[in-house]
Order: sequence, then C-alpha cells, then structure tokens
Amino acid sequence: MLKDLRHFENFGTPNYFYSLLCALNEDKKSVWVINDLNQFFFNKIIDGRTVFDGCIPLALKIEIITIQGKRIYLANGISKFLNSKNQMSDKFIEYLFHSLKDDEDFHSIFCSEHLSHDVIYKSLQVSNSAFGFKFSNFKQLLIDFGVIKSHPTIEFNKFIINSRYKKLFDKTVLPEIKRRKVGIEEFRKSVEQKQIYGEEAEKFVLKYEDERLNGNKHIEWIAEYIVNEGYDIASYNFEVDIEYNRFIEVKSFEGVPNFFWSKNEVEIAKLKKKKYFLYLVDRKKINQKDYKPLMIQNPYINVLKNDDWSKDVVKWFIKLKT
Repeated sequence: MLKDLRHFENFGTPNYFYSLLCALNEDKKSVWVINDLNQFFFNKIIDGRTVFDGCIPLALKIEIITIQGKRIYLANGISKFLNSKNQMSDKFIEYLFHSLKDDEDFHSIFCSEHLSHDVIYKSLQVSNSAFGFKFSNFKQLLIDFGVIKSHPTIEFNKFIINSRYKKLFDKTVLPEIKRRKVGIEEFRKSVEQKQIYGEEAEKFVLKYEDERLNGNKHIEWIAEYIVNEGYDIASYNFEVDIEYNRFIEVKSFEGVPNFFWSKNEVEIAKLKKKKYFLYLVDRKKINQKDYKPLMIQNPYINVLKNDDWSKDVVKWFIKLKT
C-alpha cells in the first residue's frame, strides 16, 4: 500500500480528515462523488497546506471511506467517533495500522533494526533513517497525527513512538517483528527452538521481576521489539526507584550454567556496570515453585574477568589488513 502511495505529496492532517468525515456525516442525503470532495477542499488552506493530492486515495486505501458505484460512503460505525477530533484521530490511526499490518514497506520501517529503547523517556524510538526520502509523506502523516514525535534531545535522528498507540502498535507491528527474528531457512527449526526457549525465559523473568517488586512497577520487555539493545528487560532495583536501574540480559540454559554472550551485550554490560544483570534461567527448573534464576550483577567483572567461568572463542572476525 505504501509503495502505491509514494508519489503523493500530502496525506492529510487530523483537521483535514475531521472536516472531510464530518461533512460526509452531516450531509448524508446528498450524493458525494470524488469530484465533490476535491471541490470541497478547493482553494482551502488547512494546517498551512493547499495541496491534498494523497488524502482521498489514502482514505480509500484504508477504507475509512468507500465507493459504491460512484458514490462516497463513510465506513460503518465511523459516525460515533466524530464527536471530537481526537476521537476521530484515534479511529483513523486504527484503520491505518490495520490496513498496513501486512504491508512489507510498513514493516521495513518499523522493524527491529530501526527500533531502540529510550531509558529516560521510557519509550520506543524509531530512527529517522527508517523512512528515507521515499516514505517522507508517510512520516509526516504519523507526525501530524501524533503517532511519532521528534525526540526532545536527539535532533533529526530519532522519533519517539507515542505511548497512546502502544496497544495498537503491539497488535499490528509486534507479531511481524517476532516472525522476522527467525534466521536463515536451513537453520529455521533450531533457531525457532532457541527463540522459544529465549521467550519462555524472558517471560519467566518478567513475572519474577513483577513479583519481586510486588507489582508496583512497570517492567519493560525490550527484547519484544528490539534484538540488538544489549539487554532484554528494563527493571528497577527497588520499588521506590523512579528511573530504570536494572538492565537484564536473560539467558536460558540446561544443566551447568552456560550461555553465549554477544560483543554488543558485552559492551553494554561494560558501559552500565553495576546496573547490568545477567539472569540465567534453567529450563528444567523454570516451572518449579519458588525457583529463582541465577542473577549476576556487573557480569563484565563478575563473569568475564572471573576465572570461575571458562570462556571459549566460538568465532573470530577475520579481515585482511589494508
């Protein structure tokens, strides 16, 4: 869908669509056709814009309006969401995300590669580079509707995803992110099994942390969206803490505690020091009552620099010197 709409300049704003949908709703006796809608906005300036070339095509694509014969109709049930512009905006974004849930370009923008977690603002971020020039019109639409907003400290580089739309984001974007975590086809089965083990361990730790903090803190499951943040869960040391101060990398194992530790995870552990924790979860004991994972604080020192743990190099990165 996004590919088909790339050539349009303007997808519209909440004020545009509120005017459009209210006009159709208030004048149901008249027969509206495409030309009527174009004339309705002719010579108007809305939010500083005079060109509305992509607005009607977008509205038809997401089916918030439909054409039967030549006549334009509102989608069923839209009328009850026109009591306010904010109410209409929320419903519009729901239609938009539902229409894009299988769109390849949409998921290439909101993929794990372009997402990151902001510890300070406790939110998901998406890189500006994810949109590129070809989807700048879609980016502007998301900005206009408040789905994303510029990061207050990282100018131009990042956008914060509005927590107001998190449930909708989880419903439409998250399943595809999870699906795309699966690796190369010939290793598909083993990768899927490892992913299952990993998710089971992460869910166990989420529950463990929630109980440890008596259900009084919101624990963020970072790895649900992002695969390269360097940790899986953002939590707190104590209930009174305001900012995240326990960054947890979860590892699933069986038998003697063992795990693979990526270069990125090591670097994050080195950076966060005592705020970084490894939680090692024994798959055989995960369902036992009162089982506690092996928790290691500051593993850069207490594991990597500790002779109690053996370290084997599994891979080397080799490059010809120039």
